[in-house]
Amino acid sequence: MEPYRHFTLASYMFAYYAAKASDEEIRRGVCQYLQHLPLKKVYLENHRGTVDVPVSRLREIKALLESYGLTVSGGITSTVLVDDVQKPNIFDTFCYTDPRHRETYLNIVREAASVFDEIILDDFFFTSCRCEMCIQAKGALSWKDFRQQQMTEFSREMVAEAKRINPRMNFIIKYPNWYESYHECGYTPMTQRDIFDMIYTGTETREPFYAAQHLQRYESYSLMRLLENTAPGRNGGGWIDLGGSSDNISRWLEQAEFTLLAGAKELTLFNFPGLLDTPALFAMEPVLRRVDTFLEHAKKPVGAAVWEPFDADGEDQLCSYLGMCGAALELFPDFPEDAPVVLLTQRAACKPDAMEKLETYVRRGGTAVVTIGFFHEMYERGIQDMTSVRLTHRHVMGQEYMIDRIDHDYTGVSYAKGAQPVMFEALDYKTNATWADILMLAGEDNFPVLTEDYYGQGRLLILNVPENFADLYQLPEDVIRNINSILSVGHGVYLGSEPKASLISYEDEILCVHSFRPMLSKMHVVVRDTCRGLKDLETGAIYTQSLQLPGPSKRGDAARTRTAPSEYAFDVPVGPGRSVYLEILR
Repeated sequence: MEPYRHFTLASYMFAYYAAKASDEEIRRGVCQYLQHLPLKKVYLENHRGTVDVPVSRLREIKALLESYGLTVSGGITSTVLVDDVQKPNIFDTFCYTDPRHRETYLNIVREAASVFDEIILDDFFFTSCRCEMCIQAKGALSWKDFRQQQMTEFSREMVAEAKRINPRMNFIIKYPNWYESYHECGYTPMTQRDIFDMIYTGTETREPFYAAQHLQRYESYSLMRLLENTAPGRNGGGWIDLGGSSDNISRWLEQAEFTLLAGAKELTLFNFPGLLDTPALFAMEPVLRRVDTFLEHAKKPVGAAVWEPFDADGEDQLCSYLGMCGAALELFPDFPEDAPVVLLTQRAACKPDAMEKLETYVRRGGTAVVTIGFFHEMYERGIQDMTSVRLTHRHVMGQEYMIDRIDHDYTGVSYAKGAQPVMFEALDYKTNATWADILMLAGEDNFPVLTEDYYGQGRLLILNVPENFADLYQLPEDVIRNINSILSVGHGVYLGSEPKASLISYEDEILCVHSFRPMLSKMHVVVRDTCRGLKDLETGAIYTQSLQLPGPSKRGDAARTRTAPSEYAFDVPVGPGRSVYLEILR
């Protein structure tokens, strides 16, 4: 089978299988993979939980896999019972305070390094231990600070030991999908990126309703972009998991597609035996082949810059919810000073210089969108000088909205009704000191959803997200379109459709529009500036019919009109759970 041109395919063989499988079972599995997929690599695990695969057996399996032309690397899952004693932690991860645990782990690493030139850590290299040793060692530190210091120090020791055993070692740390919680469990990507040779991204998004992680399917794309921007060029790939998708195979295939659309150079399927004799293994090849063809056209992803630092708290996964509403986002761990628009969520407020960076950015001409969570955190730290918006500590519900953009005249005012009532925080503001671009109507009153202030040479907008982020999916199309219009400032295209759709945009005006809806839907792709149409890169179909949207115009007695490119909305039909790959024709 022909290899893919833009990425390679790997599988992870965990220790439970490797310890028991016969050569014949492994051969049968490899042949099944190669019958359906151009597999190039296997990560062979030597330890997980209470199972250790002997070095002699690792060498035998490695040689067997290599006989099929496969590259073989090592893998470790950082769970254990030492001396059969259970520690007070989640998933029986290691206690990095206990000398017995540390030595056990180093021995596991030594054995792996004696067999493999490359090792990847499955995403259990964290700790939540609160044993007596840890309580004593922590002292007055917070658990976050204690764990991060401890895990950084042990990372250095472990990598150094692996390279002592095998100087050719390429050591990879794989990060899990729950990035909003890294700091509480000891992960430190901003330091570990310089300790490990490479990083890797867990892009499994699973079932979104009945899982405690709040994972939205867009995260298979957005987390890959965040970690790619954390260690540019050293993010080895993305790792997907069938778990949580067995009721709907489309979610499994979406994980693969979004991971690769985000730029992954390798896709790892977890796990080797779990996919054998399943429809998932058989269904993957046409999806990967299709994405590989599209990547001939797609270059670097672009989108609204989001400052999403690690070590942060608040508004967990909000970016993924916004991405499910069509916002094209590009996440960065550091403040993206040169971006035309920046989105700051509550997570950005963890940085002591967040207010200074925001004020400087806006004063020199940037467009900043801050969420209600960020506004709360900055309320006594200077943001009141940039806006007349004030907190009331009340909440209000409604489902009707008025869109009245400051840079449009009165004929551009529109009204829309959402699917269900939504609860927002009730914000106050001073007329004509601040403008409300989007208002929720409630009785004979209204409350801001999106406000706008001029400041210096730039603009500050406050996005009032619902109390339940999932209620973003209840907002009407006109509200979503206007939010995405702001979030796409400086970019040539945005999505103006109802929620449960995503836009992935690339340089060279290449697009992917994906639907999460259960039926065929028309997506409204809005292109800035004159264009000849949109071309479907697969079918060759060209969409030429468009509706010109109202643009900026002089309001009342104002003396000026903001200039902006004309906008044209094209209707593109997208099937349920499908992507359409497009090119803008100028």
